[in-house]
Amino acid sequence: MIALSIFLVALACWLGGIVFFSFFTTRIVFGSLPRAEAGVAIRALFPQYYMLGYVVGTLSLVLAIYFIATRDQRMWWSATALVLAIALAFTFYAGAVIRPRVEAIRSVTEEANPDPVKKAEFDKLHRMSVILNGAVLILNIAAIVGTSGALTARG
Repeated sequence: MIALSIFLVALACWLGGIVFFSFFTTRIVFGSLPRAEAGVAIRALFPQYYMLGYVVGTLSLVLAIYFIATRDQRMWWSATALVLAIALAFTFYAGAVIRPRVEAIRSVTEEANPDPVKKAEFDKLHRMSVILNGAVLILNIAAIVGTSGALTARG
């Protein structure tokens, strides 16, 4: 029961963090501050945002794997573990690979006449980051569906 509670809290924290950051924090910050200042504020939040995903994503995945071994409804728990593994991989890729590359060329967004190649690269990386974040959101919802299936299925 304790492991399940920890799993549910971790999954809720991950999904809640994504929803709050994506749909509330960024909109409020960019709606309240000049664009350059908003960018600085959001960039300051990214390390903590990704760290939350790394920690609770890893915890969720480890516990889902534990449930495969210790509980009934192994198909449901296996599906849940699979989507959590993909979500965690996307989170690590976005935070550890894409984010540093974006930071390395971020100044292009502040230039009056930006280098078109750097600007295109920045736009591509930003778009990829948004897509990965959306995919992690959807995968977290799928993990909730899998968990619900595991907890309610008759076996």
